[in-house]
Parts: sequence; structure tokens; C-alpha cells
Amino acid sequence: MQKFFLSANQFTGSIPSSLSKLSLLTDMSLNNNHLTEELPDAFQSLTGLINLDLSSNNLSGQLPPSMGSLSSLTTLHIQNNELGGTLNVLEDLPLKDLDIENNLFSGPVPEKLLAIPKFKKDGNPFNTSIAPSPMLSPPPSPLSGAPSTDTVHANSSSSSSSSSGPTAQQSPAPKRKIGTSTIKIVGYVLVAVVSLIILALSVMFCISKYEERKSRTDELSKSVAGRAQRVPEERKNRNHLVKPSKEVGKVSESTSDKKIDHVIDLEGTDELVMPLPPPPPPVERVTVNLVPPPASVERVIVNPVAPPEYATRNAPPEKVNAPTSVSSFAVSSLQQYTNSFREDNLMRESRLGKVYLAELPSGTLLEVMKIDNVNSRIEVDDFLELVLNISELRHPNILQLVGYCAEFGQRLLVYKHFSRKTLQDVLHCNDDLSAKLSWNARLCIALEAAKGLEYLHEGCQTPIVHQNFEPDCILLNGKLAVRVCECGLAPLMSSNSVTQLSGRMHALFTYEAPEVNESGLYTDRSDIYSFGVVMLELLTGRKPYDSSRPRQEQHLVRWASSQLHDINALLRMVDPSIQGKCSEKSLSRFADIISRCIQQGPEFRPPISEVVQDLSCMINDSREPIT
Repeated sequence: MQKFFLSANQFTGSIPSSLSKLSLLTDMSLNNNHLTEELPDAFQSLTGLINLDLSSNNLSGQLPPSMGSLSSLTTLHIQNNELGGTLNVLEDLPLKDLDIENNLFSGPVPEKLLAIPKFKKDGNPFNTSIAPSPMLSPPPSPLSGAPSTDTVHANSSSSSSSSSGPTAQQSPAPKRKIGTSTIKIVGYVLVAVVSLIILALSVMFCISKYEERKSRTDELSKSVAGRAQRVPEERKNRNHLVKPSKEVGKVSESTSDKKIDHVIDLEGTDELVMPLPPPPPPVERVTVNLVPPPASVERVIVNPVAPPEYATRNAPPEKVNAPTSVSSFAVSSLQQYTNSFREDNLMRESRLGKVYLAELPSGTLLEVMKIDNVNSRIEVDDFLELVLNISELRHPNILQLVGYCAEFGQRLLVYKHFSRKTLQDVLHCNDDLSAKLSWNARLCIALEAAKGLEYLHEGCQTPIVHQNFEPDCILLNGKLAVRVCECGLAPLMSSNSVTQLSGRMHALFTYEAPEVNESGLYTDRSDIYSFGVVMLELLTGRKPYDSSRPRQEQHLVRWASSQLHDINALLRMVDPSIQGKCSEKSLSRFADIISRCIQQGPEFRPPISEVVQDLSCMINDSREPIT
């Protein structure tokens, strides 16, 4: 086989190492697929390969050493991936067309690559310097080495003439030497002047870029200040809301005490990597209602809020001020903390991208969501606005945002680490926490997740629809505490992001309300439907769609909805691990909540505050201890 073209398909997984068997290959295109993981070190036998296109995938890791064996390669396109490391392995290849845009390559650019006729490298966190070029040797000194032409000519005249004495013959030579030295001195001066002019222009350019960054920072600070101070007066005067409980006070206090205050590298620019610039000036900081911290870090200080306990069904929770910081991270720093986004650090995959575990030098753990290429095509200003909105979310059941990155075309969100495990893992992956899922524990998980949704729907100044509520978005720690993740990210979900999910597409649609498939519009009541499906999973232990079951039982909602009010059918439907361990009354009340949540018409579904109240009453009435 000489030509291998599989571009613009839906292929997933990694490129196999058996690629090395195609020793006669001259052209290969795998671009515009969904290939992941690292490139195999299997190029050593492909010495006849001329054209290689792996662009627009999700490939990660470094370029394998065997790529240095591609002695015939003239065209290489690997743009729009997640590849990192250096480019040294490519410097001896006969490349004429090289495109590495929008990756994570770092280090200096080898000088040989800069001579490639078509070389595209934008969108990478390269060092601010390129590989040093060999210095030009200074012109030889007139007093050393071979004599100059003028000197040779003077000596020959002296030896050939016989009419003049020694004084007459020797007098012209010093004048010519002085003239030569003067010319060289003038040349050195001109070179020095040109160098100074170039240096001055470089400094002026850097100052203009700094002023531009400063202007953007000032605009951002004004936006933050206005957002932090824009607390409607009527919300402060509401008398029908109760004061926050001690538990909420503790949460907000601990949030304030343990805020991330890590000093990070902020060198670099969103738009240009400049060769040999001077060190950047200190980055300004914007502070709202707080004493500025001592570290010189680009920070945005906001006044987030935490809700009180919910007293009544109709009273939305009031926000409680709990100041915290949102840090801007450099791509290079996040690469270091996540081991270059290696698969070993991958925690989970979501509708928007991959989530990696990051460890700071201090030992603090974070979660970094690397938004994929399809969903990351959001302008920087819109992304910063999104970050500001998410930074205001403060609730015990919502995963906390602590930072972001918007360098080199990348869009990354940094969260406080909570747990690797999700409700999906515990219910369907034989996790070690599965044994702890007693009936009462399931009730508590449902209640805590509902409280998170209630905060989004009714506790925020502008209501937020989650749009992707499912067990993969419900994090559980060893004590079965709950955090809902991916909150406020709906603006990132592009219309074609579903096509990126491949095998997860069918499962995703089973969580979506019927009206979403018809109109494409999400509301708080479509979140209620998704929550009802999650409750049904907690009740039955089944997946929303399971092709291994009998045909009539494959679609969970369709199969279960008609049996939720039949107590005998309900007892048979319960997860076998908790059968006989919960009362019929409790099962019936739980099934009634599910039935109302999964109604076909959105107008018949209850508000989330009603669900919270019903679940709270169930737990209060239950006498079963939590195990």
C-alpha cells in the first residue's frame, strides 16, 4: 500500500503501532477525525513517506523519536491537536511544508525549521526566544592574518622601483594603512548604530504591546468592579428569606480561608511570540473590596456568593458574600502541573473536553478542563465574561472554579479538586463505593444534587440552566459528598459538539427532555427531566439505555414510567443490591417524584425547589441510618 487516506471521518482511538508494517507508504491522511492519545513510535520503516497529514484530531504527547527517520518527508501537517514537547526531531528532515499551529509545542524553535518555505507555527506556547544562530565572525584585524590588498601593492612598488631612495618608497604605505583602518572603524560604527536602532524599535514595540495588555486589564477590572458592586438593593431587604444556617457560614468561611494564592508565570502573549524580547514589566492586579495580596500575580477578585439553607418551597436562596480569587494560569504552568496533559493524568471526559488532574509544587491538587477544539472557538472577551459568571457560583454542592487560561488560542478552566469518582462510576463500574450505596445514601445523593440545581435555577441573580445534567457530572468523594460540575458552561456547547461524542451520543440523548430534541431549546424544566432520569438510575441501578437487556427493557424511561405507580412492579424494579432494605412507602414517594420529573410536557414538571423539599421530607421521615 502506497497511499492511505481516511480523512474527514469519525474514527476514534489511537493510531496503532502496526503502522510500521506499511513500509511502502508514500502518502497518508488521517486529518479531521477524533483520534486520541500519543503518536506511536513506529515511523522508523516509513522512509518513503512523502506527505503526512494528522491535523484536526485530539492527539497528545510528544513527537516520537522515530519521526526523525522520515528521510523523504516534505509535507507534514499536525495542526489543531494537543501535541507538545520540542520540535528537535524534525530539524533534519527535508521538509518544505510544515504546519504545527494550535498545539502545545514549547522550547526554542530549531533554526533549520525557520528556513522551511511554508512554516506555520502560531498558537503554540514557544519560548520567547528561538534557537540561537551562529554569530558572524568579525572581519580580520589589519595587523594579523593575511596582508590586505593595499599593503601588498605598496610593498611591490617599493621593490620594483630603483629611482627613489628608501624614504621615498616607504612614505606612501602608512597613509594607505591609515585609510583602511578608518574605513573599518566607520563600518563598525555603522553596524553599532543600526543595532541600536533595531533595539530601540524592539523596545518601543514591546512597550506598545504592554500598554495594550494594560488597557485590556483595566477594562476587565471595570467589568469585575461593576459586577461585584451590582447587588440589587431589594434583595437585601427581603424579609421572607431566612438567615443562612451555621453550616453555610462554615462553608463560606472555609472557602475564604483556603483560597488558592499560588504565584504563577504570566510571561507570554495571546497573539504573538516575539524573538528575543526584554523581560515583561510586572503584571497589574485588579482588586475589588479586598486588601491586595503581596504576590505580583495577575488576579481578578470578585465577590462570589453562597446560598442559605432553603426554608420554603417558594423562597429562592439568598446569596452570601464570600470573596475569593480567580487566577490566570500560563499554558506552560498547566503543562508542568499536568505532566504535559498525559493520559495518566486524565480523570474523565465530558461533553466539552477532557479533565486532567494537576498538582502544584505546593502539593495542592486541581482539576484542569481542556476544552476541545470544536467548543473552544469562543472569543477571548466572551471567554473572560464566561469565567466571571462561573466565578460567582459559590455553593457547597457546586464544583469551585479557581482559575483559567486563554493563551495561544487555548481555553482551559481550572477547578478545585474534589474527587476522581462520579455517580456514573459508582453505579455502573463496580466501584468500591458501590457497597456504600444504601437506600438512604441514594436519597442523600439525590437531595444534594438537587440542591446544586436549585442554586443554579433559583439562587443565582441570573438563572442558569445546566443543559448537561447526568451522572458523569455528579462527583462523589469517599464520604459520598456531592459536587455538581460543568455548571454555567452552556455557552461553550456548540451546535455540533454532540458529533464529538461518538459512542456517547446515544446515551447523551437519553438524558435530554423530549422538547430539546424537537426544538433544541433548553429550559430549567429540561434540567428537571434529566434529574428525573438520574433518580431513576439511583432507584433501579440501570443505565438509561442498555442494549444487553430484553428489547422492551432497553430504554429505561420508556420501560419504567408506566410501572412507577404499581407497588409490585416497583419492588421488582429496585436495584437488587437494596431490595428488601427500604420501605414500600419510601419507594412509592421516591417513584412519585420521578414520575413528575419525567413528564413529557415541561409544564407538568415541578420546579426544583419542590423536589428539594419533597426529598428533604423523605430523609427526615426515614429512620434508616446512613451507611
